Amino acid sequence: MSHNTFGHLFRVTTWGESHGEAIGCVIDGCPPGIGFTLADIQADLDRRRPGKSRFVTQRREPDTVRVLSGVLPGNDDELITTGTPVSMMIVNEDQRSKDYGEIARQYRPGHADFAYDAKYGIRDHRGGGRSSARETAMRVAAGALARKVLPGVSIKAALVAMGEKEIDRANWNWDFVDSPENPFFTPDPASVPVFSDYLDAIRKAGSSVGAVIEVVAEGVPAGLGAPIYAKLDQDIAAALMSINAVKGVEIGDGFASARNSGEGNADEIRMGNDGKPIFLSNHAGGILGGISTGQPIVARFAVKPTSSILTPRRSIDAEGRDVEIVTKGRHDPCVGIRAVPVAEAMLACVLADHYLRHRGQTGRA
Repeated sequence: MSHNTFGHLFRVTTWGESHGEAIGCVIDGCPPGIGFTLADIQADLDRRRPGKSRFVTQRREPDTVRVLSGVLPGNDDELITTGTPVSMMIVNEDQRSKDYGEIARQYRPGHADFAYDAKYGIRDHRGGGRSSARETAMRVAAGALARKVLPGVSIKAALVAMGEKEIDRANWNWDFVDSPENPFFTPDPASVPVFSDYLDAIRKAGSSVGAVIEVVAEGVPAGLGAPIYAKLDQDIAAALMSINAVKGVEIGDGFASARNSGEGNADEIRMGNDGKPIFLSNHAGGILGGISTGQPIVARFAVKPTSSILTPRRSIDAEGRDVEIVTKGRHDPCVGIRAVPVAEAMLACVLADHYLRHRGQTGRA
């Protein structure tokens, strides 16, 4: 299987399967002299890991990361990148492959089973194998290092809708997103009981629901990207679309732009007292002509409901026989919840890549 790598100068390759011995990543192109600690990486992994509440899969994985190469010890607990490939690994500790025995020859509707088998002629039915969202843990690890490459850039994401329920943006509070009493990464405290009751009913029915995630990067300098085949928004959209179960991506106002006018959609500009331009709105989501403007970069994406549900669904098996499938095992009733830290990681990797490309082409950081 090819295509396990993304990025140009900051290149990330992931490896491993959901029910294999371990998963890992290799980050090639990270500049030398970047300082970080294992705690920096682990903090982001802990936000993504399963089993943290009743609203996510109960698979128990500590997701303890090991750094295998590309660093030298610095002061105290700090590690310093050497410029050589940085390799990281997480051991899988809580596989229950027997849960998938009944579907070894059956194609779960809504999953990649049929398409995967049609392409490769073989598939790992244990939790989806390589196509499992388990792989995204290594993207999060890579994203934690990518953040260190980006001076002065803050990247945050939040869940803004779950199924038919949406947050009240008037209540938006970034500080609440990682609060211990917030299992949904929502920025709206009032949405927690609403989401809780809603998802409890869905979970108890053995069903699932989708979500919308919004990710914002602040402090991004103007000039990242290129106007034709290396558009910054193009690469962001591709990175977010590569996350498991994502079926739609928009930048800035996105599809709402089609219902606006030229006057309403244009982000007007004035010169500030400090001699720098001030945009009066941000419908473009911080990117114009494929190049960052210096405004916050804003993107949203839609995550479909997981197809691993207890309701019998019609399908076929590998021999072409009609079957009814019930997917057993431990699954997220709303897989979009744990997509929040993955969104931050993917945006960080794209921005780190474009930052290094911009510096290499223009000589300016």
